[in-house]
Amino acid sequence: MSFTFKQFIVPNFKKRLCFMLPAIVLMGFFVSILVEIGWGTDPANFMNLNIAKLLGWQLGNTAVLVYGLMLIFTFIFGPQLIGFGSLANMILIGYIVDFCRWLWEKTGFSAFIQNASLPILITLFTVALILFVIAASIYMNAQMGVAPYDAMPQIISGWLPKIPFFVVRMLFDFSAILIGVLTGKLSGGIEGSLIGSVAMTLLLGPVITLVGKPLKKIL
Repeated sequence: MSFTFKQFIVPNFKKRLCFMLPAIVLMGFFVSILVEIGWGTDPANFMNLNIAKLLGWQLGNTAVLVYGLMLIFTFIFGPQLIGFGSLANMILIGYIVDFCRWLWEKTGFSAFIQNASLPILITLFTVALILFVIAASIYMNAQMGVAPYDAMPQIISGWLPKIPFFVVRMLFDFSAILIGVLTGKLSGGIEGSLIGSVAMTLLLGPVITLVGKPLKKIL
């Protein structure tokens, strides 16, 4: 299939947009909390955070660069997957994380997390992790285009029909985690932990399915 701007205007566009954009904002919000705690994020942001550290960049600029390269790959091999949500994910989440982290520093929330007890950190981490996964599920189920990071395993899976998609997706996620670990080592230390990244890799698929059932009725 070839790319056309008409694919940006999906059925029930306004209703889908009302789900998709708040979900994007919430994803960035909860990732910023996960980053402050330092126990890991989703594989894509884990990778981007460590690339950003290596380059000495903010997360927003790094995400635009990395996802921009993935968008080119998607445009060539899977243009039908691109939509308004693809661009929103690529551009907004990283900058929302940067803004929230600036806000946490100015308001003292960052210092609170650094000095918090283990039970408080576990509670914050668990709540932020679950709510991020739910927000990501709403974003994906709004079906306004696939994020460049998510499009790549879909395209690769199409080239490997004998391998189940979930296997391709998990291998892709663990490849992102590996890139994050390697770039983190090169920059002098890994940003975050593998705990959150692995947990999110295992959680996201089931929650997407769970959230998708009622959301499809609404949309």
